[in-house]
Amino acid sequence: MNNLAGKTEARSYQICTTCVMDTSDSKITFDERGVCDHCNGFHLRILKNWQPDEHGRRKLDKVVSRIRSAGTGRDYDCILGMSGGVDSSYLTHLAVKELGLRPLVFHVDAGWNSQIAVNNIECITDKLKLDLFTEVIDWDEMRDLQLAFFKGAVPHIDTPQDHAFFATMYRYATANKVKYILTGANYSTECVKNPLEWHYHASDLTQLLDIHRQFGSRPLKHFPTSNILTHKIYFPLMKGLRVVKPLNFMPYLKDEAKALLQREYGWQPYPQKHFESRFTKFYEAYWAPTKFGHDKRRVQFSSLVLTKQMTREEAVEELKKPPFDAERVAEDFDFIARKLGITVDELKALHDLPNKSYRDYKSQQYVFDLGTWFLSAVGVEKRTMR
Repeated sequence: MNNLAGKTEARSYQICTTCVMDTSDSKITFDERGVCDHCNGFHLRILKNWQPDEHGRRKLDKVVSRIRSAGTGRDYDCILGMSGGVDSSYLTHLAVKELGLRPLVFHVDAGWNSQIAVNNIECITDKLKLDLFTEVIDWDEMRDLQLAFFKGAVPHIDTPQDHAFFATMYRYATANKVKYILTGANYSTECVKNPLEWHYHASDLTQLLDIHRQFGSRPLKHFPTSNILTHKIYFPLMKGLRVVKPLNFMPYLKDEAKALLQREYGWQPYPQKHFESRFTKFYEAYWAPTKFGHDKRRVQFSSLVLTKQMTREEAVEELKKPPFDAERVAEDFDFIARKLGITVDELKALHDLPNKSYRDYKSQQYVFDLGTWFLSAVGVEKRTMR
């Protein structure tokens, strides 16, 4: 199977001379030196405002003081979203051991957890003596929505998981009057963002509902939903909810974090970022590259190259390796198909559908464009690219 209709055919191939982003991102631009807009955006909008040093630590200490104050007399002073991946796992260690916070660890089970992820979450929360709250998403509705995204033939088939994670955590925080959410999002390993055509906004409820309306088969009575206005206006302005990204305020090196987690907690590494979810592993390693020509390792490696945790030469060599294990593809297809309640042949037929994008369905993209422009103008949001 090979369906790369989503790639731009007319444009000659080019790869950035600094990172490994290339023309598989159809909107990428290059300057006269062959440096892409991802790299230039990093230097112009992120690097000069990013302070993972003593200045950043002083800012973080002020935020931590406010978090502690808001949690006075309560069981927890914040909620910490944890997937079992390296970023959220290290953040959990950091929050307790270095920042002295009392987080409630929050996990969303959307039905795709790997056993390694479950073990990693348990070993860290147990050793740190933290309470773990797991929200389990209604599987029948999750499966129906997930299958609808496959039938919609869009690249962003991971949206149902991502939407459920954020909608559930924000809703829980406000319902329990917790004012701060900690996330492992960071510039150090994520300064290059996925192109919009690769990974559309998971918080666009209009698009989620339109795809489900066209291809779903059961009502979403229990599936948690939210939208961009709720995230950006209602929760922060009406409910006083604040999202804090502590890893942006101090040195954070992925390999050092992994070594500490393995040494202190028996944490187990994953072959690739986001592979704590069996669905995301299948989607990023196989579905996206073979159907759409999107190799998300380019984004991940480019971030590490820009933050000097990987050389460009190392990234190029890694990209020569296939993103998936060819010997296990049949096993992965069987697992995903069985979970979705369809046959392997039906799943393969979905792979061969003509590719579509977020533009083929209703969306609130104009709201995102306006919000991004405003937040960038006032200096709240830093982005590496368009």
